[in-house]
Amino acid sequence: MFVQRGSSRSRIALAGALSAGLVLSLSACADDKEPSGGTAPASSLAPIDCAPYTAFGDLKGKEVSIYTGIVTPEDTPQKESYKPFEQCTGITIKYEGDKSFETQVLIRAEAGNPPDLAYVPQPGLLQRLVATGKAVEAPTEVAANVDKDFGADWKAYGTVDGKFYAAPLGANVKSLVWYSPKEFKDNGYQIPQTLGELKTLSDKIAATGKKPWCAGIASGEATGWPLTDWMEDFFLRLNGPEAYDKWIKHEIPFNGPEATKALDGVGEYLKNDKYVNGGLGDVKSIAGTEFKDAGLPILDGDCSLHRQASFYAANFDKSTKVAEDGDVYAFYLPGETADSKPVLGGGEFVLAFADRPEVKAFQTYLSSSTWANNKAKVSSGWVSANKQLDVANLVNPIDALSAKILQDPKATFRFDASDLMPAAVGSNAFWKQGTSWITGQDTKTTLTNIENAWPK
Repeated sequence: MFVQRGSSRSRIALAGALSAGLVLSLSACADDKEPSGGTAPASSLAPIDCAPYTAFGDLKGKEVSIYTGIVTPEDTPQKESYKPFEQCTGITIKYEGDKSFETQVLIRAEAGNPPDLAYVPQPGLLQRLVATGKAVEAPTEVAANVDKDFGADWKAYGTVDGKFYAAPLGANVKSLVWYSPKEFKDNGYQIPQTLGELKTLSDKIAATGKKPWCAGIASGEATGWPLTDWMEDFFLRLNGPEAYDKWIKHEIPFNGPEATKALDGVGEYLKNDKYVNGGLGDVKSIAGTEFKDAGLPILDGDCSLHRQASFYAANFDKSTKVAEDGDVYAFYLPGETADSKPVLGGGEFVLAFADRPEVKAFQTYLSSSTWANNKAKVSSGWVSANKQLDVANLVNPIDALSAKILQDPKATFRFDASDLMPAAVGSNAFWKQGTSWITGQDTKTTLTNIENAWPK
């Protein structure tokens, strides 16, 4: 069965918390501006300028269907953000969320029964959908919005064989380190601006007798995926984006000097008995610690640092204040220098299977800064890479932090590597061999085993 792990992994990360609605209530504790439940009423969204959509003709009474893996409760702010467009144009948006989206959308496309629009969570799936011959290129209005408001790196992920198909929708940032603001203030710790400073901070904390880092990579059948994010972050920082791109495409071997340098760099933290596993055990305990629980020792003072994505905020109890002056917060995982800003993350892309005027009009809206800011006003736990997104519209502090990172002019964004590699590597050997590495396997054997798993 074909499974796209980019969004699967995010849903794995959010599953427990979403059942309690925590993603939508997190910043209610951190910011009194947030309405109860994490979404604002649709009436809070002002009418939009209809001019960009009049060029598509009379759209009243038309319908546009959307198919997506974004389901309850995350679908509520999605639907709310469409209402100004529906009121402006007279178009009705038919929304269908499906947990089996990643397999079913491909089946539907191949069978000739695709939706008008699909929210595709991963560039690899986007490429496979384009290969069915049923997808259509994005209209010029969408391309213009993306050229104006997104970086070239984001446009490249929506491009297949030199043709632009899909504008970015939402985004997440994985290059974060969680910490306790109170601990940092009480001890005079400074947010590190380089990898060298991060190592110095880790040594400083370890010198007090405390293990600074806590980590966990257990996730059922997906055990090992958090380790891949660690390695990808370090690969970007130690080798640069060009080498990273070659590594994904297997233009350089998985077990080459670049990958060796990256995994050994991770090992300076995760295989260091002086650094881990704060509040949880020794180095090997990382393999058996559920990733959703791994950062919680920060709240008890048992560890100081935890590398995990923006979506990790959902795993803290709703009574926890997630903010710069709260119980827990995060900082950007720094690059080798203060001027280098590599960012590892993920996101969704809007792919069309129809080119009717109403579909083009809605694509144009979704690619606009107008939609990004409307979505921000009714959401928590969501962010866009749109450069015109007003951070002030984001009521969740972690969302605001993520947006600032993405909007940094020095930022170089790269999509999660294992999500772009063949499944035999990215969601099999990489996960399993990474877990074996944590429990004692050496770097050379680990990387060679993954290299040997690459399809011939």
